[in-house]
Amino acid sequence: MNQDGGHEQSVARPNLALFGAPPAFEQELYVGRPNPIDREAFFERLNGVLDRNWLTNAGPLVREFETRIAQLCGVRHCVAMCNGTVALEIAIRALGLRGEVIVPSYTFVATAHALQWQEITPVFCDIDPETHLIDPKRAAELITPRTSGIIGVHTWGRVCDVEGLTALAEEKGLRLLFDAAHALGCSRGGESVGNFGEAEVLSFHATKYLNTFEGGAVLTNSDELAEKMRLMKNFGFIRTDEVIHIGTNGKMSEVSAAMGLTALDSIDRFTDHNRQNHETYRESLQDVPGVRFLEYAQGDKQNYQYAVVEVDPHEAGLSRDELVAVLHKENVLARRYFWPGCHRMEPYRSLFPHAGLLLPETERVAERVIVLPNGMAIDSDIIRTIARILRDATSHADDVRKVVGRARVHLSPPLPRGMEDAPDDAAR
Repeated sequence: MNQDGGHEQSVARPNLALFGAPPAFEQELYVGRPNPIDREAFFERLNGVLDRNWLTNAGPLVREFETRIAQLCGVRHCVAMCNGTVALEIAIRALGLRGEVIVPSYTFVATAHALQWQEITPVFCDIDPETHLIDPKRAAELITPRTSGIIGVHTWGRVCDVEGLTALAEEKGLRLLFDAAHALGCSRGGESVGNFGEAEVLSFHATKYLNTFEGGAVLTNSDELAEKMRLMKNFGFIRTDEVIHIGTNGKMSEVSAAMGLTALDSIDRFTDHNRQNHETYRESLQDVPGVRFLEYAQGDKQNYQYAVVEVDPHEAGLSRDELVAVLHKENVLARRYFWPGCHRMEPYRSLFPHAGLLLPETERVAERVIVLPNGMAIDSDIIRTIARILRDATSHADDVRKVVGRARVHLSPPLPRGMEDAPDDAAR
């Protein structure tokens, strides 16, 4: 009772698991889950693999998959491989990259590792804060006599400033390669991904919107480069007993191709669903203070695979990490891509301890980005509930900050069952 003999007015607590309410979702929601395919069609293809007893070594399904991907992207060649990282490593070696290569730090670490693994120094370049893509002006400042090339990354499926990067590469005599792991089916200015630079690398990892269990590919319009990479992915064999080039084992299996072909049959359905999810996210988040949903350029084709927001901690009243902690308590396992940036991971933070001084936009964006669940496992009701959670959290920012500070919530969620060996669900 208060001094006047009346009852104290109770303060409404937010309907959040952080404050003891049941989690909004019983099952954990991941940023990327494999999209469902037509199982009967897949098993029919798989039975054909077993009937032919041809499991790998450029079987008919791999060749068909390469043809269909090349047609989808409007390129001359698709060279399918066992995963996107090996595809990137082979493309780097086939292009003769050496010395130093300019690459964004704001990317999945495989992009940098593919260079460092081959004793090539990744030189980390800052990004355009509006697009999250490598900035050609900053790249120009990093060129030295040891620079042999540039790798642009089509982050979130947003296509790089290919005009600016191409002009820079041509002016300085550099090779130009693109990591297009996010960008299957995307375009810029009416030109499909696969036609930019000298080659572009795709990923078909299990969490990509089109997967082959594990897989990758290199797209190119160069006959010479495609021939070289086909040799390199098969130990350099040109005939049964004749090796004419250094190589490794980068081949895609027939089982993986069967999965990829079956997923290709549904690719329009996947894209349409992702687009609908994007529209719902945009509408549902527009009144959440300090939470900006990233849009795509109008007129270009997109796969809408990633649902990305930036958090302004001053407007939201909460930091990105505090909002992620709230979401995790609700079983929404949102991710902090690509935090903290490759330059702050090993071995790069030891090799280049002061790299962050040249990467202010990378560090700012890495501290603000949240990637939310998307794909066929996510629907409009789920998205509206996620938006409600963020709205409730920002509406009670002071209380949330106090509880998160005490709880010390772990922000690196476990991977889905069966993916425990993958370091990140943005894996190549």
